Amino acid sequence: MTSSSSSSQSFEASQDSKRLAHSYPEGLRADALMEEDVTWSHEFDGERDGDQFDRSERAALRRVAGLSTELEDVTEVEYRQLRLERVVLVGVWTSGTARDAENSLAELAALAETAGAVVLDGVIQRRDKPDAATYIGSGKANELRDVVLETGADTVICDGELSPGQLIHLEDVVKVKVIDRTALILDIFAQHAKSREGKAQVALAQMQYMLPRLRGWGQSLSRQMGGGSGGGLATRGPGETKIETDRRRIREKMAKMRREIAEMKTGREIKRQERRRNKVPSVAIAGYTNAGKSSLLNRLTGAGVLVENALFATLDPTVRRAETPTGRLYTLADTVGFVRHLPHHLVEAFRSTMEEVGDSDLILHVVDGSHPDPEEQLAAVREVIRDVGATDVPEIVVINKADAADPLVVQRLLRIEKRSIVVSARSGQGIAELLELIDRELPRPSVEIEALVPYTHGKLIARAHTEGEVISEEHTAEGTLLKARVHEELAAELAPYTPASAL
Repeated sequence: MTSSSSSSQSFEASQDSKRLAHSYPEGLRADALMEEDVTWSHEFDGERDGDQFDRSERAALRRVAGLSTELEDVTEVEYRQLRLERVVLVGVWTSGTARDAENSLAELAALAETAGAVVLDGVIQRRDKPDAATYIGSGKANELRDVVLETGADTVICDGELSPGQLIHLEDVVKVKVIDRTALILDIFAQHAKSREGKAQVALAQMQYMLPRLRGWGQSLSRQMGGGSGGGLATRGPGETKIETDRRRIREKMAKMRREIAEMKTGREIKRQERRRNKVPSVAIAGYTNAGKSSLLNRLTGAGVLVENALFATLDPTVRRAETPTGRLYTLADTVGFVRHLPHHLVEAFRSTMEEVGDSDLILHVVDGSHPDPEEQLAAVREVIRDVGATDVPEIVVINKADAADPLVVQRLLRIEKRSIVVSARSGQGIAELLELIDRELPRPSVEIEALVPYTHGKLIARAHTEGEVISEEHTAEGTLLKARVHEELAAELAPYTPASAL
């Protein structure tokens, strides 16, 4: 009985499959076989199964209404605004005038905005020296906490370099994150570094700053197991703490980073030696950050360097070829911008980059003529130039942004700085005069020669144009009669061609 019933069921199934094969085309047969019931009809099964969906609709994501926690239901366009870090600035006025202290805090506000923060408030305290414990004193720290609570800030930035103890104690009082001026500048450098060398230099400076400021909580301060000879439960003595292990690893990374920077410095030195070998003069553009160095480089050479109204917008040095109005070739190097109280970690890390200033033949010291205190900018830049050993290099003070500067400030700077010129990199005012001044100030070849060079030795004529200063050039039947000022090496090569009339 069982066998006969099963055989009848299999026969009916085979008949159904044959009917299915005849009723569906070949391309749709597989799709039809995947349906749950090919004999479904709306008349008998519609009420039983409810609404039916196609396969694509069943597999698609369907929005469930009523789950949104937004206060407003935006149906067409939803605008989202990135929440920036909200900061309060704190400064200690120890010397100078109140205007100097306010200018310093205004610069700190510009640095904070460049780093991507919103400045809510700024306070200054008059003290003989910063407090050793909380930078501003315990009473003022409590007042600062009230300011933080009132403004809803989440970060406090101090206008100075804080010791590790000052950071900890001030954070304990204000109950929000506290950073100092050095950490802020390092953060800006980390955002703007693009080249491999620039990123390595910033990373080294950050590790140097972070090493004495490492902190740990809970398990971070626990000791590792001692190294007994028995293994297993060996507890002969305490091992390293977690924070000591972190410091050791940071020192190892710093050593590796220094080796990498030294290797990259080799490539820069090779290029510099090649320029020296070809006797190509070099001019370095130095100056305060956001003074317009990159704009001036673009105006003089068309380099196409990024120009932005932000502090430290460009960090990577750029070297471009330029030409004086008389045809002399020279190189123009844009260096990293300086700032008041530039962290010594950065000066050490960027020393290989700043060597462009020390090895140059002329420094274009760019100063922002529209700044409230340009003399302070000049002093800050010259302090860094002194640190890198470039005090013997001739300097031209370029007073930039003449179109936005106060005429009285410009006149004061021209009176103080004897070797100075007023330009505007944006409008082009004074650029032609600056090029003529560069041509006069660049070192000139020391030997004046007169030579009748055969046409078969045209390379010597080309070298006289690139390495020296051609006074006159005349083509005769015997060769090129050349009068020029050249270096001693080229003068020795041209000596055999000195005409008899010049002897």
